[in-house]
Amino acid sequence: MTKIKICGLTNLPDALVATEAGADLLGFILFPKSPRNVTPETIATIIPEVRKVNPAIKTVGVFVNERADRIMAIVAQTGLDYAQLHGDETVDWFTSLNGHCYKALRPADAQEAATQAATFAGLSKLEGLHWMIDAYDAAAYGGTGKRADWQTAANLARQYPGLLLAGGLTPGNVAQAIRVVQPWGVDVASGVEAEPGRKDHAKVRAFVRMVRKTTTD
Repeated sequence: MTKIKICGLTNLPDALVATEAGADLLGFILFPKSPRNVTPETIATIIPEVRKVNPAIKTVGVFVNERADRIMAIVAQTGLDYAQLHGDETVDWFTSLNGHCYKALRPADAQEAATQAATFAGLSKLEGLHWMIDAYDAAAYGGTGKRADWQTAANLARQYPGLLLAGGLTPGNVAQAIRVVQPWGVDVASGVEAEPGRKDHAKVRAFVRMVRKTTTD
């Protein structure tokens, strides 16, 4: 069954809706320049509450060019399960974080995607989740609503299992994305928002419902 990550969460009501709807992973962005930035202190208050609803849910901190020691400190402070490296990190981060992380790739073209996947997809030690593809944008690290290259993602997903697909997913197109790419999981942020940093609860539920319907039909 395709895993679902609802990302860009900033508050408890949105996190609870995502959990109750059936998300497998919740994502919190720890990047001050993001409109979805959230503090470690807030994350630390949210995680215990969502685990009352689903003790098995996994939580992800999204970091951009943050020092490895700082990432480890935030993970310890908040109770986050995984670190998503969404900047220009190198393979050294995986050693420092004991492989308890995965790399988000934002390739400009198919060749760059292939090179980056070969470098990073095998480094994660997480169960199931090994790497991610997001849409390319020269001016932003993510959350743009642009769609990733599904065909490139599909080709690489067959070579490197554990792909989390992001980039422009919505309740309206996620079924097609799953059929084309066959990813380990799908990741949505702006596609289920009322505004940056605040979720549209109906869209969150619709997204989860569509993924479940697609992968059980």
